[in-house]
Amino acid sequence: MTTARVDRPRRAPAAARTNAGDAPVPRRHRRRTRLTALAFVTPLLAYLAAFYLYPLYRNLDLSLRDYTVRSFVSGDAPFTGWANFRRVLDDPTFGPAMRHTMVFTFVSIAFQYAIGLALAVFFDRHFRLSTVLRALFLVPWLLPLIVSASTWSWMFNSESGVVNYFLHFLGADPVGWLTSPDWALTSVIVANIWIGIPFNLVILHSGLQNIPAELYEAAALDGASGWQQFRRITFPLLRPVSAITLLLGLVYTLKVFDLIWIMTKGGPGDASSTLATWSYQLGFGTLLPRFGPGAAVGDILILIALVFGLAYIRVQRRQEA
Repeated sequence: MTTARVDRPRRAPAAARTNAGDAPVPRRHRRRTRLTALAFVTPLLAYLAAFYLYPLYRNLDLSLRDYTVRSFVSGDAPFTGWANFRRVLDDPTFGPAMRHTMVFTFVSIAFQYAIGLALAVFFDRHFRLSTVLRALFLVPWLLPLIVSASTWSWMFNSESGVVNYFLHFLGADPVGWLTSPDWALTSVIVANIWIGIPFNLVILHSGLQNIPAELYEAAALDGASGWQQFRRITFPLLRPVSAITLLLGLVYTLKVFDLIWIMTKGGPGDASSTLATWSYQLGFGTLLPRFGPGAAVGDILILIALVFGLAYIRVQRRQEA
């Protein structure tokens, strides 16, 4: 008995098999797509390399060498390792500058966030002229920082400032806002809070637009008060937006220099000196600049911002898990 042989049809190669929905992509087309994508990405990579990576490398190189004006031009500064960092940490100015930086940063972002959130909730009601008023609140954010700092310097002027004028009108004694060691840091914090409120208002107001209105309607039907709706609905659902708002505010506030320098120059004495102003004073504020220690202070600022950035990423991953 013989068995008939049945020849099975051979499978076509992968490149020849085509279905209605997935035709093979020619190699030339794939290469052209990659080159097009690379052409779009190259300008961004060049920008990041020129304005971020190279300055970061140069700052790190400055902090690890003993640069003087001559060696800065000639480029033959001797390598000193961590000597500049040890010099900075042993400097008596480091403690007050670090403390002022932390106070300036955390007090500023706390009030900026709280006031910005309150205004965002207020303008979320869409009453008449709400758009116009919200646009007016953006003025501090749109003004050049030198204009804002100069305006606050005039307002806090001990002799002709409008703040002391109102104090005199109320019968209180004038205050040396920018000349007193007890008030100089407070003055720059108030000015920085005023400048940062619009940023928090815009970001948080955008986050409120993404919260479904049905949640508030259901809560109102259940008899929830306005505060209960805010505590149970608004604030929890704003956590992702709040986290990025606080992180961006933290990174920005850590490096604030121009506002403090225009208003107090870090003084009187070191009363309002921060790591940012101290870094500038070390590198450019004297006739004998100390480029190495100034760059080391800048590296410490970058490290602090990096730590908070990594902490934010870790918290976000836990929330998404």
